[in-house]
Amino acid sequence: HAAIVSRELKIPTIVGTKNGTDCFKTGDKIKLDANKGIVRKLGNKK
Repeated sequence: HAAIVSRELKIPTIVGTKNGTDCFKTGDKIKLDANKGIVRKLGNKK
């Protein structure tokens, strides 16, 4: 299970986001706060 492997390797991970893969596209920049369980899409800087 991803959560167990991530915990053992000390990799910040968020699982069970329901629609998380629908909200982001390949190449999107995101900010992940695994301690709070928050994923945010970052704005494009041009």
